Amino acid sequence: MTEVIGRRERKKAQTRQALADAALALFLERGYDQVGVKEVADVADVSVTTLFKHFPSKEALVFDQDEDVEAALVEAVHGRPPAHTIVDALRKHILRDVSDDRPGEEFIRLIESTPALRDYARRMWMRHETALARAIAKESGAPPDDVACAALARFTLASRELIVAHPHPRRAAEEIFARLERGWRTE
Repeated sequence: MTEVIGRRERKKAQTRQALADAALALFLERGYDQVGVKEVADVADVSVTTLFKHFPSKEALVFDQDEDVEAALVEAVHGRPPAHTIVDALRKHILRDVSDDRPGEEFIRLIESTPALRDYARRMWMRHETALARAIAKESGAPPDDVACAALARFTLASRELIVAHPHPRRAAEEIFARLERGWRTE
């Protein structure tokens, strides 16, 4: 059954998207610290009050798809092909996430060069730890609070920062997740 989205919800979504698009364009053009929330609101043709109804902070304007990120992480575990391990599914997801960042290198540079955004990104990303740990536990047949599943979730999420910062992200991801797959034994 297709869910019908009402006019009000569509307008809210359009306003939210207009704010996120305006903020990103301004931040990429002039730098995060050189743009105020009033300017973002003006470009999106809304009030500052409306901006804060959609985004709790200036940093949140850059990360407008937080709920989608968590859903995609969980789906990477639950929706993996039967022959793929959880670690392999997480590796593929992280690689896809790193490769598909909008608008790519420029977006990553904005985040990495702005301390407030870099810190916010880390906190935002790590907020998905519990949901990911539960998905891993469910797929593994472990209890929801299994510490090994929580560790895998935490390591996976924390490894993204290392991967993004590495000069060769794909190679870094392959090395990290290969080690996870076979364990910490040296060969």
